[in-house]
Amino acid sequence: MNGPGLFERVNVPAVRERLRRSRGLERVGLAVVTLVTLALLVVMFFYPVGVVFAESLVVDGRPTVAVITAILTDEFFFGVFATALSDPWVLVESFPDYRLGLFGFTAYQALLSTVASVALGVPGAWVLARWEFPGRQTVGSLTILPFVMPSIMVAIGFVATFGENGVVNGFLRTLGLPTLELLYTLEVIVLAHAFYNAPLVARVTAAAWEGVSADATETARTLGASPLRAFRDVTLPQLLPAVLTGALLTFIFSFMSFAIVLALGGLRYATVEVWVYHSVQQLDYGTATGLAVLEIVVSLSLTYAYLQYEARQRASRTGRPAPRRDLLGGLTADRVAVGAYAAVAVLVFVLPMASMVLASVTGPDGVTLRNYAFLVERQAEAYDFQVKPLTAVRNSLVFGAGTLVVAVPIGVLLGVVSTRRFRGRKVLDALAMAPFAVSGIVVGLGLLRGLVFGFEAFGWRVTVAGPVAIVAAHAVGAYPFVTRNVAPALAGIDDALVESARVLGATRTRALLDVELPLVVPGIVAGMAFAFAISIGEFDSTVILATGTNSYTMPVAIERFLGRRLGPATAMGSVLLVVTGASFVVIDRLGGRRGFDG
Repeated sequence: MNGPGLFERVNVPAVRERLRRSRGLERVGLAVVTLVTLALLVVMFFYPVGVVFAESLVVDGRPTVAVITAILTDEFFFGVFATALSDPWVLVESFPDYRLGLFGFTAYQALLSTVASVALGVPGAWVLARWEFPGRQTVGSLTILPFVMPSIMVAIGFVATFGENGVVNGFLRTLGLPTLELLYTLEVIVLAHAFYNAPLVARVTAAAWEGVSADATETARTLGASPLRAFRDVTLPQLLPAVLTGALLTFIFSFMSFAIVLALGGLRYATVEVWVYHSVQQLDYGTATGLAVLEIVVSLSLTYAYLQYEARQRASRTGRPAPRRDLLGGLTADRVAVGAYAAVAVLVFVLPMASMVLASVTGPDGVTLRNYAFLVERQAEAYDFQVKPLTAVRNSLVFGAGTLVVAVPIGVLLGVVSTRRFRGRKVLDALAMAPFAVSGIVVGLGLLRGLVFGFEAFGWRVTVAGPVAIVAAHAVGAYPFVTRNVAPALAGIDDALVESARVLGATRTRALLDVELPLVVPGIVAGMAFAFAISIGEFDSTVILATGTNSYTMPVAIERFLGRRLGPATAMGSVLLVVTGASFVVIDRLGGRRGFDG
């Protein structure tokens, strides 16, 4: 062989030096990007929440617990337990007729909502996990409903269904039966919470039910156990962790519920969230921030308990799953039970949305488009103080696009980081998922007090415009869903693919960009759809940040219309349903069916 050999032509030390520098720059670049992301989270989330804490724990520049103490010792907020702080004997004297107070009632309605959600969700899980029928996968996909359905729209649906002139009472009048007075009662609040959370319980429980080993059940039957005994001794113990997980999540969500309670209960059935909003409207920021701090403590404690329980009790497949039975067959007791549950499900889950659409196109004289005509006419009016429908639609779409720009990069980066091994990863994961435990009302209050009102820095007054703050609030609520869609997909990639790229000379960043991210594009797109849908439907933070401005969105417009007439509110709700439904279709196609394919 003439001439220098291959290794003689290549300057190996130079190549190694270039690789070393490339990897060093890559590590620095990743660190910079991570720090920028964390800085954004500090500005958008941790600083506003910190402002809420500071305003309740620091008065005139001095640390104090006076605000918190005043709330804890006020019977309005803590009922008999506030009195018990100074006189414990009152717990014995007043038993069992305890006055719950605001926090006690919030927990009580959350408990009732949890019981109702489990009662509706577990039978739904049985249907999904044990029966085969046309559209089963689509029904399974609908269990992501709690994450994409705007809460204020659900409230409008329940008003249109159970209101004095709603669909249910109209039907009862036709039959000559007494009407129901469910609107503005605790019962309708609980039912609306079940609409939201029962699908979540069903989704979690169905996934566990599909993992129950058919071999264990068949063994129990072979040993003489009846079907009921086999279910009690074999199936139920394996389902219980999933049911309790769904129940705990439901309690957390119901405890922090705002829009449903505001629309269906008002101040008469106010929860902590509603009273925080009421205090902001009354410019009583001391009470608002104090209540927000106590609520954060409760929600963080519950979320921590949920995460600890989930880590210990995560359900997994233990063997061959039982085959699903065909629902389309002869009339049997269990098929009748499925039919009865389907009737209840239609009443609770389908009727409210159908009633809203029906109310938007009907009136005393029959079918009409006057509610939609009102929206068009309102848009043409010259008064700036009035809510204009097209302005609300435009704002919602603009804020949704802005949310994607902010939330998707943050969510993808945190998804990537969560799949890497390094010291402190669990802490970073916990910080990244913190928005799950903090309500939109608290985030909105913190952004209002901390950024919209502004602060002094180096002799300058720093303020943020309301629309920017709204996008920040929406992004805070949306990016965890991007992370939750991207991280599992990244973790599921075969390590051999990445290692092959590295062997061929690709840097870690190049392997990420050229190999890993292209493989998880469906997860990214599903995360984008979640983020957009959440932004479109976000009400809690927006209603605080849009007060007194023209930055109102479709959910805020619905709430303002609801205070006047139901018709325009249902028309606006139907418009929102179309926009949300389009986002849901994307989620259903790209990410919503995972976990129900068998």
